[in-house]
Amino acid sequence: MSGTFLQEAAERYTRANAGTLRWMLSRPPLGRGFLNTKLNSLTLADYTAADGLRGPDYTYGWIQGRGLEAIATHAAFFAERQPDLSRKLDEAGCRLYALLKELQSTDGHVYFRYNASMQPIRAEKDGRVVPQSPAGEIYTYSDAFAAKGLIAAAHRYQPEDLPNHLAYLGRVIAAIEDGRFQMDEQAELGEAALAAQADDFGPRMILLGAAGMLERLGLAEHADFAGHFIAHVIERHLDPNTFLLRNVPGDDHCNVGHGIEFAGFALDYSPAASDAELVCTLERVLLSSIDFGFAEAGLSLTISISTGEKLSRYQPWWSLPEAIRTAALAWSRTGNPDTLAAWRRADEAFFRQYWRGEPPIAYQTLTAEGPVDYVPATPDLDPGYHTGLSLLTAIRVAEGADRA
Repeated sequence: MSGTFLQEAAERYTRANAGTLRWMLSRPPLGRGFLNTKLNSLTLADYTAADGLRGPDYTYGWIQGRGLEAIATHAAFFAERQPDLSRKLDEAGCRLYALLKELQSTDGHVYFRYNASMQPIRAEKDGRVVPQSPAGEIYTYSDAFAAKGLIAAAHRYQPEDLPNHLAYLGRVIAAIEDGRFQMDEQAELGEAALAAQADDFGPRMILLGAAGMLERLGLAEHADFAGHFIAHVIERHLDPNTFLLRNVPGDDHCNVGHGIEFAGFALDYSPAASDAELVCTLERVLLSSIDFGFAEAGLSLTISISTGEKLSRYQPWWSLPEAIRTAALAWSRTGNPDTLAAWRRADEAFFRQYWRGEPPIAYQTLTAEGPVDYVPATPDLDPGYHTGLSLLTAIRVAEGADRA
C-alpha cells in the first residue's frame, strides 16, 4: 500500500507544483518585474490599490527572496521533465535575480516591505506609512530569505557572484549568534525592538533551511553552522515530556508548524540525518506536533504545551506541506509506519481542505467554520516556497523509495 501512495503522491505533487508555477509565471509582474501573487485566496480577486498594504503598490522583500529560491530550485527539477516550464522559470529567475541583487546591493539588506518607489517602509499602528529605519548591523528574516534565494539563483545563473551571497548569508548567521537579528520587521528596526524581543527559535529554524540547500548545491563547507543551530534549539526549546518545541525557553506556547519545519530542515542536513539518536528525537517532534496540533481542518497555529489546548482558532496552510516534507524525510530515515501515517494525514488534510485546484493555490487560513480572510505573514500568496519546496522534497523521497 505504501508504494501505491508514494507513486500517486509524487505524481500529484509534481502536477500541483507545475500548476502553481505556471500560474505564477502567467501573472503580470509587479513594478519592474517582481513576482506577483497578490490574489485573495477566498474571492480569487486580485488585490488593487484600494487594498492598501495588500495591494500592488507594495512589494514584500520576504516573498521575492522565497520566490527566487523556489524558481531556481524548480527550474533544475523540471529541466528534463518539463523543459518548457524550466526555460520559463529560468527566464523569470534571471530577471528576479538581477532585481533582488540590485535591491540588496543598495545598503547590504533586503527589507520586509517597499513602496512603489522601492523605498523600505513600515506601517504605524494608526495606519500611517512611514520610512523604515536603515538596518545597519541588524539583520532580519527578509535578509535570510534573500540570501538563500540569491545563493540558489547565482549557483544556476551567475556562479561568480556566489562568494558575495555566501558572505551575506554568513552575516545573517552571525547576527543571530550576536543578538542582532530582529524578528519583528514591521516594527522600527533598532535596539529597542531587539531588546524587547523574546528568545524564539524562529531565526535559527529559518536559517537551518539553508543547510540542505547548500549541500545540494555542492557548498556543504558553508553549512557547518547547522549542527550548532540544531543543538541549540534541542537543548533550549525541547520539552522532554511532550517532545514539543517551546517557542521561547520556559514559555508554554508552541507553534507546532515551526516545530515541524525545524525538524524537517534538520533532517534535510546530512550530518543530522546520520545521527540515529537525533533522528529519533526529530521524528518524535514531528509526531507529537501533529498529534497535539491537529484541529478541525489542519494544524492549529499555537497550542499550550502544558494542557494541549488550542490557543488559536487559525489553522494556516503552510504547516501542512511542511509536515509532508518532514514526515517524508523522517520516514525515509526510519521506515516508521506511524510516520508514514502522519505523512498521509497531512497530505489528505492539505489536498482535501486547503487546495483549490483551479487555480492551483491553497486557502491561506482555515478555522472550524472554513476559510477566513486572515493573512499569516504577507498578503502575497506562496510563491512556491512553503508548498512547492516542501512537496519537492517529498517527491524526491517518494521516487527514491519507488526506485529502491
